[in-house]
Amino acid sequence: MNNSDSQKIIHIHLPKEESFKTTLNAGNHSMVADEPLSVEGGKDLGPDPYDYLLMSLGACTTMTIKMYAQRKGWELDDIFIELRHNKRHADDCIGAEEPGSKIDFIEKEVIIKGELTREQKEKLLEISKKCPVHRTLLSEINIESSLVSS
Repeated sequence: MNNSDSQKIIHIHLPKEESFKTTLNAGNHSMVADEPLSVEGGKDLGPDPYDYLLMSLGACTTMTIKMYAQRKGWELDDIFIELRHNKRHADDCIGAEEPGSKIDFIEKEVIIKGELTREQKEKLLEISKKCPVHRTLLSEINIESSLVSS
C-alpha cells in the first residue's frame, strides 16, 4: 500500500478466537467493533461498522460547524447531530425490485444551540454539508485492496 505523509494508517485485527469482535487502532486510540446480537455470532461488544461510519460523519460535521462559527465570531453553544442509515429501493431505477437495486441513504439532523439568527443557522447547515467526511462520502471513492503475506 502506498504511504504518504498525509495518509493515516489504521490497524484492524480480528483474532481467530473472536466471533466478530474486532480491535481498531488509530495511533494511540483503540476501539472495538462488533456485530449486534441480531447477527449470529454477534455479541454487541462495540458499535458495528456502519455505526462508526455515521459517527465519523457526525464528528466531522460538528467540528466543521464549530470551526466556521468560531472564525465568524458567532455565539455557538452546543451542536447535536442525529444520524440514521438505511437502504432504500431506488424507485426511479429500472429493475428497482432486483437485488442490488437499493441505495444507501443517510439522514443527518443538525441541532444548533446558541444566540444565532435564522440566517446564521441556515449558513451553518450549508457549511455542515462541506465537512471533509461528507464530501468524501459523496465523491467517487477508489479502494485498492492487496493481499500481504505474513
